[in-house]
Amino acid sequence: MDSADANGVFWAVDPPKAYDEPMKRLQAYQFQMEPNGEQLRDLRRFAGSCRFVYNKALATQNALYERGEKKLGYAGLCKSLVEWKGQPELDWLSETPSQALQQTLKDSERGYQNFFEKRAASPRFKKKGRGDRFRIPQGFKIDAGNSRIKLPKLGWIRYRNSREILGTAKNITVSSNGGKWFVSIQTEREVEPAIPASTSSIGIDVGIARFATMSDGSFVAPLNSFKKHQQRLARYQRRMSRKVKFSNNWKKAKTRVQKIHTGIANARKDFLHKTTTTISQNHALVCVEDWQVRNMSKSSKGTVETPGKKVSQKSGLNRAILDQGWGEFRRQLEYKLAWNGGMLLAVPPHNTSRTCPCCGHVSKENRLTQEKFLCVDCGYENNADVVGAINVLARGHRVLACGEPVQPGRSVKQEPPEVIQTALC
Repeated sequence: MDSADANGVFWAVDPPKAYDEPMKRLQAYQFQMEPNGEQLRDLRRFAGSCRFVYNKALATQNALYERGEKKLGYAGLCKSLVEWKGQPELDWLSETPSQALQQTLKDSERGYQNFFEKRAASPRFKKKGRGDRFRIPQGFKIDAGNSRIKLPKLGWIRYRNSREILGTAKNITVSSNGGKWFVSIQTEREVEPAIPASTSSIGIDVGIARFATMSDGSFVAPLNSFKKHQQRLARYQRRMSRKVKFSNNWKKAKTRVQKIHTGIANARKDFLHKTTTTISQNHALVCVEDWQVRNMSKSSKGTVETPGKKVSQKSGLNRAILDQGWGEFRRQLEYKLAWNGGMLLAVPPHNTSRTCPCCGHVSKENRLTQEKFLCVDCGYENNADVVGAINVLARGHRVLACGEPVQPGRSVKQEPPEVIQTALC
């Protein structure tokens, strides 16, 4: 979680602890499940029951909020759950493990609490087929030797055991994605604090033409997973739109569309994991821009009274930004560096691509194109993304050496108009 120390320095991760202090590591292992026909039907029923309880709890909270009454806590929601189970028309809720329903109430209560504390938007009702999942905190058994797991009211279910599970299992989450069911096992174990294998530091500038440009001049080319499948996805979406909604042919077409989306997401996730693993293993300090992806990818269509300008161009840029996965890139860097004994430092992104690293002159004329940087004051010339990465690293060094205060940036990256055209190409 983002925090600041006594000097007001903003850290992307908590300040590193002493190397002699033991630490606990939470880690999740996800595997694909192989249920039989009866178990598959039970998984769908349990996920549906949890979705029903979540929506009913949310409706109850909304009704209390509209009447100006105090919201229910977790204990109050559990009491309501007992009452719901007692209703004859809802007796089927008793077929679902009580722990899963109680964990759903915890999620509902936490979402409403985050809304009141202004950490998140108002909770929304869940829809069938979107994020179907349930969590079991205890009462499960794992037989890794035979690649099977035992869940309450489901029995033993086989799974694809692709890696060793380390630590003590704390809870299990069963979820559905792309027509397949997965089990995520969260474990806890004590580990010795890691000492970085490398002592180097590096600055990273993210962009559209180049996914990540390093301060040493190297860069990682973008994957553009969505862009590669965009036309094919649009073709299958058009076919789906011509079918009668909820008919068998419509469901088949929807499955094909979901399969493409799943492939896009998996390719992006694989790319990000490989990239962040390489960076975290080769550097002890990584400085990045504190980019606000949500603000950068907002629509520019405006309102009827004040319509936006260049809406289609901005839409293409937003799509390209989200296709890169900058937010997930930073999240993975954060915990992988912490595991390897390194540190991630986020610095404000303003003027990183307009500041000359040689003389310090700041001007928008320094960068007139996507690639070229030419200082109008001293004549320094380099790739614009490399200049941005160098400035990010220098800003990170000033934070560590001089205690320069760094607050969570609210400005966005300055990109020339040519970036929009690059995103549309």
